[in-house]
Amino acid sequence: MRIAFAAAEVAPYAKVGGLADVAGSLPQALAALGHDVTVYLPLHRTIDHARFGIPDEGRERSVPYGRSHVRVGFPEVVRDRVRTVFVRSDARIGRDKVYGASDDAKRYALFARAVAEDLAQGGDAPDIVHAHDWHPALLVPMVAGPYRRALRGAATVFTIHNLAYQGTSAASAFDLVGLPKKRLAVERPGQLNPMARAIASADIVSTVSERYAQEILTAEFGAGLEGLLLSRRADLWGIVNGIDTNVFDPARDRHLAARYSAADMRGKAQDKAALQKQLGLAVDMRTPLFGVIGRLVEQKGIDILTPAAGDILRSGAQIAVLGAGDPAYESTWRELAGRHRGTLSLTVGFDAALAQRIYAGSDMFLMPSRFEPCGLGQLISFRYGTVPVVRSVGGLADTVRDADADGRRGTGFAFADYTSAALMDAVRRAIRAYRDDRRWEALRSRIMRLDHSWNASAERYVEMYEAAREAKRAA
Repeated sequence: MRIAFAAAEVAPYAKVGGLADVAGSLPQALAALGHDVTVYLPLHRTIDHARFGIPDEGRERSVPYGRSHVRVGFPEVVRDRVRTVFVRSDARIGRDKVYGASDDAKRYALFARAVAEDLAQGGDAPDIVHAHDWHPALLVPMVAGPYRRALRGAATVFTIHNLAYQGTSAASAFDLVGLPKKRLAVERPGQLNPMARAIASADIVSTVSERYAQEILTAEFGAGLEGLLLSRRADLWGIVNGIDTNVFDPARDRHLAARYSAADMRGKAQDKAALQKQLGLAVDMRTPLFGVIGRLVEQKGIDILTPAAGDILRSGAQIAVLGAGDPAYESTWRELAGRHRGTLSLTVGFDAALAQRIYAGSDMFLMPSRFEPCGLGQLISFRYGTVPVVRSVGGLADTVRDADADGRRGTGFAFADYTSAALMDAVRRAIRAYRDDRRWEALRSRIMRLDHSWNASAERYVEMYEAAREAKRAA
């Protein structure tokens, strides 16, 4: 099949979160299966042209945008059999941040329109147009509507990575992309909801775990779109993400002080000592070290982790935190780190190399999420022999089996109630297992041998694309 992806971030070119890992790795896995894959990505100002060999020149098109036209460039590169097309408009799309600019709604509307134009004028129409999250979401109703004939009935797939962010904006954006203004029931007067538009018009709607696909049909997790999603229930898929096992491989990871594998884990102790030294923590192999990597926001459970931090440290553990988010939580954790020097480390921001050193050097990995569509942290921690402690929601519930409930097949420690007390119970159980050397070594060896590569997930995506083509033909 010819498959066209569109996403706001794609690793390694631009990365903010897990979406970039999916949009960077899944196309490679599909290409390895023999499919022709093109990925569209906005040319953000932060993308290093020289590092990735992005040409200054590329084809240009005049893209309709409201009552005028905008000249848009489409330079491209090929990496691992995947063609990546950068959508370039320095004035209207290029910004210093992937997200958070005051004109995000308008620039991503132009991005979606530009992708539609390039696909329509490119000769061979794709079989599948696959948009990820709200940023290119308007591409879906455009392909299903005004570009339907030009794209010869290409089937559309829309993947929800996080339903909490829907991209709502003023309805004037309709004029920019040439869509009819008829309002959806979930939209307020004068409002446009790109995610809702894509859900309503895609041939197939998917999300990134089977559990999350069920959760978003409820008021608790549906973020106001549960009714719309229920109406698409027959066309809703849940496929757990994979990870790039070449990037996340402790046997080859150049960021680590020592390399190791499931067959020989001696290097992991060296990585723990190196991490403790780097972060100013007491170097002690017997002290359990918990890693935390992610946004310091309530979705990630920071509101239940913060009250529990003191109890975790008093239990004889250390905590290494890497992340940024709510300024109030950043301030609170700075104060905690100041009061607990030698046992708690905080690094505000994101550092990919440090993240991989935390995965490798930690004993346990904390993910007490309020909700979690899939989660990649627990999958990466498996790869590095670091035992996840998670709340059983979304993809965390699909991928982490509690080791106390299932001693032979357990892969981590899980809790259900969204409370600090429930989190602490799971932490204490994890520490108790850590103190049992034979049990801990068996658990680490088991999780390192799990296969969470993209191989199996990519096959499921191919099945979903075939279902999308069938749905398009039936319609």
